[in-house]
This record gives sequence, C-alpha cells and structure tokens, in this order.
Amino acid sequence: MGSPLGDFIRTTRDSIQPQSLGLPDHGRRRSPGLRRSDLAARAGISVEYLTRIEQGRDRNPSVAVVNALADALSLNSSERDHLRYLTKITGGACPTHTRPAPPSREVRPSVLETIRLLEPGIAMVTNRLGDVLAHTSGYESVTRGTGLLDTDTPNLTRYVFTDPRARTFFTDWDDVADEQAFDLWLGPSVANSEWFTTELARAAGPDFTRRLNRHVVPRRGALRLSHPSGYELQLLRETLELPSDAQQLIVLLPADDSTAQAVDRLRRGSHGRLRVIS
Repeated sequence: MGSPLGDFIRTTRDSIQPQSLGLPDHGRRRSPGLRRSDLAARAGISVEYLTRIEQGRDRNPSVAVVNALADALSLNSSERDHLRYLTKITGGACPTHTRPAPPSREVRPSVLETIRLLEPGIAMVTNRLGDVLAHTSGYESVTRGTGLLDTDTPNLTRYVFTDPRARTFFTDWDDVADEQAFDLWLGPSVANSEWFTTELARAAGPDFTRRLNRHVVPRRGALRLSHPSGYELQLLRETLELPSDAQQLIVLLPADDSTAQAVDRLRRGSHGRLRVIS
C-alpha cells in the first residue's frame, strides 16, 4: 500500500527527463523519467530507503531527507510546500480516523461587505472543497446558463467532474480539473477532504481519482470560458486567502478588451445581486 508522499515522489520522478538535470540518458527503459537510483544518489540516500518511502513502508522521513528530495527533484516553492504537507499527513500529524462534520459554510460579515463592494465585478467566496459560499451578480452573469449555480449548494469541484456542460464551459477543462482535484489536498483538514472525496469519487469516476492521486501542482494561468451565449472570455484570477476561515475570496478580471466588452454585455442582461449561500 502506498502513501500520498510516496505517490507524489514517484510521479514527480517519472515526469523528469534525466537530461534536464544534466544526467546521461541510459537508453530505453521500462518506465519514463528519472531512475530511482539517480534520484537516491542526488538526494544522498540509499535506493532501498527511497523505495520504502515511495511504497509507503517508511512514513516518517526526517526534515533533512525531505529537503534533500526536494532539492534532488528541483521542486519549485509550490511543489515544496505540497511535499511538506504530504509528509505531514503521511506521518500521521493530521488525524484521519474520525469523520468530522463538513466545514462551516458561514462567511464573515466583513468578508461579505468586501465582496459587496466589488459589485458589479466578478467575485466569489469559496473553500478548498469547492463550495461556492457567496458570489456577486457579476459572477452570476458569466456563469448563467452553465448549470454551475443551479443547485441550492453549488460546488465547483462537483460541477467540473460530474456536469457534462463543464467540459464546454471551461475551455481548458483538463487544467481546471487538475486545479480542483489538487485543491482538495489543501482542504480545511485531511479528514474533511476525505469525507468529500468519498462522496464525489462515486459520481466523478476515474477522471477524478486519477488526478487526485497524481499530486501534480497546477500552474494556474488565465481562466478561459466559453459562455453559452457565444462569448469567449479570458479572465485573470486574484485570490485572497482567508486562512482563519479556510476560505478564499477570488476575483476574476477581464484579461483583454474583447473580454471586458463581453462581460459588460452579459451584465446588462443580469438582474442578480450579491448571493450568500449558507
């Protein structure tokens, strides 16, 4: 049985071409990427020890070993953060033996006032599980007709993986799916993420579970949307973390003039207002 930490190290190793690290190409091999022996040598650990970590038989590597592996894999800052997080949960620092209640859906009044001031801009409050907790009328205007906000408790992650319309709405659906699956690892607690993914996995199928276990840190670029009205939108994302609430305030900004004009036309047909979803 593997572990989140071992899965991440193995998939990252498989994605690295030896030449990119200045290592010789050993020719054809059974699996792609960096050899286990090469990674162990770069990290200064034995192949046997690296094998135990990757297979989940050693779940408590030291900080020095984790840092050495991060250096050997040439991880960027986001990937290093994820490696440290996976080390923590793999080692049992985050208990997962009980099933807690879902995270709070309440949005603080000061956060609601902030998002109200953003009207008629495109903004929402969400959590790492994908629950849409509040949104502006501008957000409603760019998602109208997509089905995203049709339920009483809209959830972006569930929508991406279970609603066929999402694959048309999100131009770069694969990238968005990677982001939503990855964010579940950063949920309010490991147990809450497991509570949600257990419910979602049955409906979402392999497109979801495959991404969840890959641990690929997404590179979040502009968000491209194909609106049902025919407009092609390109939006920049600014995210304000609300760590005490395990929530995020996300603002979407037009990336070009054509998007700004399309958003303006979509707003004219909207009669919505700030919506709080409790």
